[in-house]
Amino acid sequence: MRLVDFHCHLDLYPEFETLVAESERLGIFTLAVTTTPKAWARNNKLASSTKYVRTALGLHPQLVAERWREIDLWERLLDETRYVGEVGLDAGPRYYSSMDRQTEIFRRVLRCCAQAGGKILSIHSVRAAPKVLDLIEEEVPNGRAKFVLHWFTGSAADARRAADLGCYFSVNSQMLQTDRGRALVSSLPVERLLTETDGPFTSDGDRPARPRDVATAVRQLATARGISIEDGAETILRNLKTLTA
Repeated sequence: MRLVDFHCHLDLYPEFETLVAESERLGIFTLAVTTTPKAWARNNKLASSTKYVRTALGLHPQLVAERWREIDLWERLLDETRYVGEVGLDAGPRYYSSMDRQTEIFRRVLRCCAQAGGKILSIHSVRAAPKVLDLIEEEVPNGRAKFVLHWFTGSAADARRAADLGCYFSVNSQMLQTDRGRALVSSLPVERLLTETDGPFTSDGDRPARPRDVATAVRQLATARGISIEDGAETILRNLKTLTA
């Protein structure tokens, strides 16, 4: 099967270079998201010579309280990539106190992407899906960027609204381990589904998940949708091609 890991923090593994090489050898399309623009140069240098690994320029909402000044660097680097991530909002208890700053930074990210055109964003939306969608509607004219909601945990109504806005959803195996998660994923438009690991923040057995482990998400997704594993993998690959066309 051709696999897609559309959200993985490759630079957070001790064996970063080995995993880039493994994704390339196995032909796994891997989006290496970053959490701060200061990580861009190292990631991009390693991935730039590959066919299957792409680097996304990020400023993680969980780091905004301490790293928000790096938005200036983020803006200077934006022209170097088509992919943006991890960006977004996190309204969880640990990070709610920085929501005003997070909103300011995410709004700037969206405005810059809208101005540049053609960007593909991998978006964090923990307990903040309605606000994320509000900002997308406010700041990005239709067709100026594409959005992938990573590890989406919003409501069914939020999911329908996101789909109506043209968003995609990247799904990992942990999402598919609960009845609620399976029900949500089963309700999403099949033509908007991608897979991810979010490694190393998820596990496969007793070790952090790596891009090749996204096969687990493909199997679980196929089961949830009532299709074969092969059809599931082909659907994900077709959706990726549509997203990146």
